Amino acid sequence: MNAVIVANGKFPEHPKPLRLIHEAKTLLCCDGSIEHLVKLGITPTAIVGDLDSVSPELRERFKNILFHDPDQNSNDLTKAVSWCAERNINSISIVGATGKREDHTVGNIGLLVRYARMGLQVEMVTDTGTIKPLLESAKLTSFPGQQISIFSPVNQTTITTNNLKYPIDNGQIPEWWMGTLNESLGSWFELNFSPGPLIVYQMY
Repeated sequence: MNAVIVANGKFPEHPKPLRLIHEAKTLLCCDGSIEHLVKLGITPTAIVGDLDSVSPELRERFKNILFHDPDQNSNDLTKAVSWCAERNINSISIVGATGKREDHTVGNIGLLVRYARMGLQVEMVTDTGTIKPLLESAKLTSFPGQQISIFSPVNQTTITTNNLKYPIDNGQIPEWWMGTLNESLGSWFELNFSPGPLIVYQMY
C-alpha cells in the first residue's frame, strides 16, 4: 500500500509533488498542512500530530479524521509515518518537508534513515528532486546529466560508485559536502557501500 504525507514545511510548487498529492489514495496531513489542502479543495485521509497548528474551525470541520498524538519526543512527520506503518502502509512519499526552517529540513532528511530501518520504502519529494535513504548497496534509475549528491551519516562508510562522472573507488566521504554535485552518466548509477546508511539526492 502507498501513501503520501504532506508535512508542514513549504508547500510544494513543482508538478511532481503536486501530482502525488492530487493522485494519492491515502493522503495524510501533518498538523497545520491541512490549511494548504483546504485551499485546493482536497480532503485528506487523516490529519496527524499534536494539532497545535490546526485552527479550532478546522478541528471541528475535520474532527472525524483527526489523530491527536501529544508526544513531544516525536515530531509530527514521524507520527504520520507511524500511522502508516501501523496500518501496513509500507511505501510512503513525503512532500512539504523542506523549505522553511533549515533545522527542520535537516532533521526531516535525517529521519528518512529511521523510517527505512522500520522496513518502510520512503522517499522525500521536493520542488527540485527526490531524497532517498539507502541501507544497502543499490542500483538506481537515472538519466544522463542528472545531478546526484551522496551523504554519508557514518564517516566510516566505504563507497564504490559506478556510472557517475566523479567516481568514488573504495573511498569515504569524511565531510558531508564532499559527496555533493556529482552527475549521472546514463540511465542508472550504482552505489556499493558498507556499512550503511547513505542518503541520496537526485535532481529532476
